[in-house]
Amino acid sequence: MENAPAQSPTEGVCVLGSGCSKCQALEKAVCEALEELGMDTKVVHVTDFAQIAAYGVMSTPALVVDGKVVSSGKVLQKEAVKKLILEVRK
Repeated sequence: MENAPAQSPTEGVCVLGSGCSKCQALEKAVCEALEELGMDTKVVHVTDFAQIAAYGVMSTPALVVDGKVVSSGKVLQKEAVKKLILEVRK
């Protein structure tokens, strides 16, 4: 995991949130899901609220896959994360 670059990536996976325990739980589920899917994808954790707002997200944690917000305001379990990633990348 690393902090977000100045420009938000259009490819890859981003967890949006302040870094609270819920955000960390979502990030862990994302990392586990990517590992199980065999995808070598970098996970970026965006903590800057201006960047989060640029995605149109008002409730965190949120999940962004390849530039598309797929979930916000809830901690997803690993299986749900896998399903969302596969839907975006099909």
